Amino acid sequence: MRLKSLKIKNFRSYQEPKEIIFGDMTALIGRNDVGKTTILDALGIFFGHKLCKFEPGDKCVYAGENEDVVITCTFDDLPNELVLDATSTTSLTEEYLLTAEGTLSLSRVFSKGKGAGVVVATCLHPSAKNTKGILLKKNEELKSLAQSLNIQAEDNRSNVSLRSAIYKATGDLKLKEQNVSLNKEDGKEILEKIQNHLPHFALFRADRPSTDEESEVQDPMKVAISQALEDIAPQLEAVKDQVRDRALAVANNTLSHLSDLDPELALSLTPEFKADPKWEGIFKLSLAGEDNIPINKRGSGVRRLVLISFFKAEAERIKREYQDRGVIYAIEEPETSQHPDKQRLLVEAFSEMAEKKGCQIIITTHVPALAEQLPVATLRHIYRDHQGEITINSSSDGMYRSIAKEGLK
Repeated sequence: MRLKSLKIKNFRSYQEPKEIIFGDMTALIGRNDVGKTTILDALGIFFGHKLCKFEPGDKCVYAGENEDVVITCTFDDLPNELVLDATSTTSLTEEYLLTAEGTLSLSRVFSKGKGAGVVVATCLHPSAKNTKGILLKKNEELKSLAQSLNIQAEDNRSNVSLRSAIYKATGDLKLKEQNVSLNKEDGKEILEKIQNHLPHFALFRADRPSTDEESEVQDPMKVAISQALEDIAPQLEAVKDQVRDRALAVANNTLSHLSDLDPELALSLTPEFKADPKWEGIFKLSLAGEDNIPINKRGSGVRRLVLISFFKAEAERIKREYQDRGVIYAIEEPETSQHPDKQRLLVEAFSEMAEKKGCQIIITTHVPALAEQLPVATLRHIYRDHQGEITINSSSDGMYRSIAKEGLK
């Protein structure tokens, strides 16, 4: 799947709905604090990135109390089918979850700017009698509906089969654009399968005071350890179970002997593990030069070069392992702490990656010199107009004049 566009509403500085179109390579250019990072964070929240958590304070301060925060992503290059289980295969087309343009539009909606958000699909969906809310119906409800309509499905155990039979019998489905919830019943199951096809979102922040969570990204070797541990998770689970079983055996044996001395005390004690082992804290890995100076003690420019190299390698690995998903590689201010020669190398590396099928690159910058090295069609100029409203200019005509007029430095 490929990210086509992002639309945000009532999120931070973006009160009115604003849409940004993405290509294989997209560069967001604008002054500091104009809302470039907000776009990356909105994507991070949508894709569930661990560094991007929605908080009530993310709601635009000018939005009404009862207004929702909405983050919408639209995708193309969609999967041909979704396998729900061993007996049920469907597709986004068969479930009427696509837009009029044949794209998939998913919105993460935070009601009144609170909670974890729900996911809805904006699509041309049936509105005819007996088809409304059909994705939310359980198997028994679908069978009852089919029986009342005197419809025979190929497989009454399959909700997909029952829906298909009902659709065929209905005839004119009265398709209209509507928001379809994907948080219950088959809608939720379909969403889970869709998420297996969503692009992997890799976020690379600029140097800034790091939170505890962000420190993992500042040192890529910690990420390497985490990934290695994920790969052998079943073996680690077996080790944990063996340790628990043996430790509990010793503890229970101890309590058995204690009951001979003080039965009441023995009955009041129960062996229990307080927490699972934190494997990440056991293994330590770092990059060091011949002088044994670790990478996190080197200059910021060196650290960023290593980090960028790490994420480039990661993007290639993810692309290799998740060929049907694709990768979105988002880098905030890649020019930070870099000599102009290194900036050119970065642009060349990003351009090379963007040419790979299934790989998209998004960068932010406030430096026109970096933007000049990119094709004008990749630029998105973000600025505030005379009324103070955020404007996103995606037109190639006059792009450089628009950037120069703002006097970016």
